Amino acid sequence: MKNMKKFAALFMATAMILGGVVACGNSAEESSAPAAEETAPAEDGAAEESAPAAAGDYEIVVVPKDSSNPWFVRMDTGVKEYAEETGLNVYQKGTDEIDATKQAQLVQDLIAQQVDAICVVPVDPESLEPVLKQAMDAGIVVIAHEGASLENVNYDIEAFSNAGYGAFIMDNLAEAMGEEGVYTTMVADVTNASHNEWADAGVEWQKEHYPNMTLLEAEPRVESHDNGDTAYNVAKELFKKYPDLKGIMGTSSFDSPGVARAIDELGLVDKAFTSGTGMPGDNAALLKSGTVKSLTLWDPAIAGKAMISLAVKVLNGEEIGAPVDLGVEGYEAMTFREGSSTVLEGEGWIVIDGENVDSFGF
Repeated sequence: MKNMKKFAALFMATAMILGGVVACGNSAEESSAPAAEETAPAEDGAAEESAPAAAGDYEIVVVPKDSSNPWFVRMDTGVKEYAEETGLNVYQKGTDEIDATKQAQLVQDLIAQQVDAICVVPVDPESLEPVLKQAMDAGIVVIAHEGASLENVNYDIEAFSNAGYGAFIMDNLAEAMGEEGVYTTMVADVTNASHNEWADAGVEWQKEHYPNMTLLEAEPRVESHDNGDTAYNVAKELFKKYPDLKGIMGTSSFDSPGVARAIDELGLVDKAFTSGTGMPGDNAALLKSGTVKSLTLWDPAIAGKAMISLAVKVLNGEEIGAPVDLGVEGYEAMTFREGSSTVLEGEGWIVIDGENVDSFGF
């Protein structure tokens, strides 16, 4: 339900402008909408806030890491589809670049607007915590994605177990490397919770299952800052600096494509390898040429829909008990992460290679 403080503030302002003339009309519709039939006052002094809200009364905003990254452009597609399918007032609003400070300011602006729910993919979970606490203190539902370490949320949803996904990426890298050789890991930033969890899990999986592979001791983790050019430049320097380096495990959707450019430029195709997350359409040529053997992924459009669906459940006062069915593929039987009452995990990962890359449609 729209926060009644919004209506109260609007009502009082209107009354002042009209010199005490009380206007009757819509309390939840947009000003451009046709006037609705007046509703009789609640009987027995019942508070309006206790009545169930119509779906259209909710205002839910999805806040990605930024608005230009193709990953989040795809997420916006899912958000728009959800709005069209349900009639719900949901939309995506992101900053012009990946910047933790800008993202925090955007969330503060949404708090001031008194939206009903914020669904956020955090740039830096630690720095966003105080702002999300402000949102929850204001009665706003907070749902996160890729923010399993966050405390000031109602729930965080993950497309899969982070440990399982990291192992899955490592399996693909190990296959490409012939299960032997020196490798390192790449993340967007060392502050990025999910990327580092994937990388940590991949390393642990390698130690348990691929004894002939070795993590580069001198530089076990490098950063791409979610930028393909940075990933390319970092990888190029790594391959020059460490001639025995054979593989780079990527996590950001820019990592492996950037690394692949370096592999191709240095003439290391079939000698050096990379695997990680990536968008099908953006990497079709690399996959078909064999420069990248495989990429892994979950569909950000579906993740956006899943966040909104969970926010609606919370706003409706539904009990969230596993298994949780959010009504979208890969999120139909979500379970709580072991030891957590807020982190829900699905089964949404896929593998992309040269043979199936054209089948995804994005």
